[in-house]
Amino acid sequence: MPKGLIRLLRIPLALAAFVLLGLVFGYVTFSILSFSRTVEVPSLVNKSLVEANEVLSKEGLYLKIEGEDYDAEIPTGKIIRQDVPAGNKVKERHAIKVVVSKGPRVLSVPSLVNMPLADAESLLLQKGLRIGGIITVHSDAVEKGKIVAQRPEADDRLTDSITVLVSAGPHEVPYTLPDFVNKPLDEAKELASRMGLTVETKGAGTVVSGQKPKAGTTVKGGEKVYFELKEVSTP
Repeated sequence: MPKGLIRLLRIPLALAAFVLLGLVFGYVTFSILSFSRTVEVPSLVNKSLVEANEVLSKEGLYLKIEGEDYDAEIPTGKIIRQDVPAGNKVKERHAIKVVVSKGPRVLSVPSLVNMPLADAESLLLQKGLRIGGIITVHSDAVEKGKIVAQRPEADDRLTDSITVLVSAGPHEVPYTLPDFVNKPLDEAKELASRMGLTVETKGAGTVVSGQKPKAGTTVKGGEKVYFELKEVSTP
């Protein structure tokens, strides 16, 4: 074979060998780099967020809080579960999502009686419960805006929601205002008090000389009546 032809054949063979060597080197490099970016996910269950973050950081991973949930065994603030199970392999810089414990859900209903409605709602929210129904009732014993009774009652088993009876204050009974004029102030005040009225006086004296509203007016408990006073005249 002519020497010139041999030289011509050597050039493409050298190029092919160079390309093949490059492919082999690239594959080996890719394999090494790929292996270095794959790590095993550690177990995060029952760890605090600080502990979990330290463990993940050592492996080149990141912590991401996905939410909270109740758990009867794992204390509040520690991790209940993770989205990638421990032992699985992931690439470095991968975020591991976790759910954090809110502690055990209450097993019975707390007592809400005599508690202001807003305070009761706040307490139940902290325990993962809610008020499902509010019924307003008149009560002479429980202050307006406070809870008179609840269903289920305190220490009963939980239900999806709680119904409460909220005081609207005493039932407003209408009265016909009597004539207080010329009555002794003490007697007039006692009668007004029994009717649930508030008394305000004007002037000095021990006898009622005038009143507002006037006698015969319809009033309700909690309203105010005004007395004008005079001194008792002596012969």
